[in-house]
Amino acid sequence: MLKPKLYLCPTPIGNMEDITLRAIRVLRECAAVYCEDTRRASVLLKQLDIQKPRVSCHAHNEMQRAQEIAERIDAGEAIAYASDAGMPGISDPGERLVAYCIAHDVPFEILPGASASLTALVYSGLPTAEACFAGFLPRNGKARKDALARLGRQQGTVILYESPLRIADTAAALYAAWGERPAVLVRELTKVYEEAVRTTLGGLAEAYAQTPPRGECVLLVRGRGAETGELDLDATLLRLLRGGASAKDAAKEAADVLDLPKNAAYKRALELKQGETPGL
Repeated sequence: MLKPKLYLCPTPIGNMEDITLRAIRVLRECAAVYCEDTRRASVLLKQLDIQKPRVSCHAHNEMQRAQEIAERIDAGEAIAYASDAGMPGISDPGERLVAYCIAHDVPFEILPGASASLTALVYSGLPTAEACFAGFLPRNGKARKDALARLGRQQGTVILYESPLRIADTAAALYAAWGERPAVLVRELTKVYEEAVRTTLGGLAEAYAQTPPRGECVLLVRGRGAETGELDLDATLLRLLRGGASAKDAAKEAADVLDLPKNAAYKRALELKQGETPGL
């Protein structure tokens, strides 16, 4: 018999066999299943031969549902929550449910299970000791530029979710901001056509410029690691200057990405632009 709580249940990201026995038990014994999409939840529950009331809980009504769930738990019910695929709260609804429970002393439990980000990280072959999960990048504007600068300074592997239609553009944008780095595109995890394309940012941009990949995608990029110092600064500045940036703009972007003083970056940008390095 389940205790009155909110139970966050990870669901398969592709292969239906990846749901845990514990998650199945919770889904069978709970009073109701709140879910990101009732139609997708219906498919999962039908395959598990489970019949439960389903209530939509998505990005636009999560806080409203949080209060409703809390009232049901207070009345003695056990409530399950499942997002469309993978771990709730990771680029899916669920984060605000947990925050509400913590703020209002509502009991909750997180079940371990499938996660596209961690599965892709191990599958990629890139360093796993330190990693930064960033979800989906902002689409444009200052938020996107700031995110690229911030993530460009990460020492560990950067993990991103991206639409297959934007993989080439995103890889090109990362290359323009960070320079060439090892990169891996992992797609269709746990499904029949699961694939890991291990190449570079430039290689991904070129490979998918005309024909986008298919399926759910995770993009992983090696972090800066120990690649610091003058050579790193020069390479970044040269790439930006050759791309048409002014010395001031190139220096600002390079300083943001490399976490270096802007004055030093600007001085070096002027030296490079004035021809002290052949080939500019």
